[in-house]
Amino acid sequence: METLSTAKSHGGVQGVYRHVSEATGTEMTFAVFVPPQAARGPVPVLWYLSGLTCTHANVMEKGEYRAAAAAHGLMIVCPDTSPRGPGVPDEPDNSQFGCGAGFYVDATQAPYAANYRMASYVRDELPALVARHFPADMARQGIFGHSMGGHGALTLALKNPDRYRSCSAFAPIVQPSTAGWSKPAFEKYLGADPAAWRAYDATALIADGARFPGFLVDQGSADPFLTTGLRPGLLEVACQEAGIPLTLHMREGYDHSYYFISTFMPDHIAWHAERLKG
Repeated sequence: METLSTAKSHGGVQGVYRHVSEATGTEMTFAVFVPPQAARGPVPVLWYLSGLTCTHANVMEKGEYRAAAAAHGLMIVCPDTSPRGPGVPDEPDNSQFGCGAGFYVDATQAPYAANYRMASYVRDELPALVARHFPADMARQGIFGHSMGGHGALTLALKNPDRYRSCSAFAPIVQPSTAGWSKPAFEKYLGADPAAWRAYDATALIADGARFPGFLVDQGSADPFLTTGLRPGLLEVACQEAGIPLTLHMREGYDHSYYFISTFMPDHIAWHAERLKG
């Protein structure tokens, strides 16, 4: 693991790191905030998954999570959203597919299957690396994210309820198998059979029996993607039918941007802290 930068912040350390990933076959960059409490021993880990076109840097620079993370003693880990680099198949003019748009799936279709294995990377490889190099209490992990990353957080939590104690999302894509900006990506990554997409669709996972102790979701009412791509009402119905507690906040006048995310970031971190400290 290579350290690219470190800076002291709120008594802790914000770092950016790079390593060669076996899962993606590329170099991967990620960010970690270690709170001051880590000087006394391992601290809970909260994973943040970013949205379309983003890297680790977007939330690190605009998410304003460090003050709350330091106050609650949480480590924040921010992976990239996809493999990158020479030889990685991409559609440079398509912001909804390829680099920056890995959708947190393990692709099964050529030529993408060789590199686009973001589910395995986030679930297995990067946690193992974090456990080796940082004062992380891997028995206390939570996960959250935004948009495409909210989709990733929900699906990873539903498929790994023994791994994650808490899960929340900002404006998640709750049914990517039918949303216009994700269905084409699923077809390319996972093939033409919609049955293969269900393992990466939160509403389908719930319908198929996956369960989680509860979710927190914040959604802006002025989000331009609210009715076409995000559709939080579908998650609300799925959770109601399955008996999964869902706290859904519709935030009047807020959009899809990091102005929205940073406003409610402290609420989410406090929510996770309550569930991770026990």
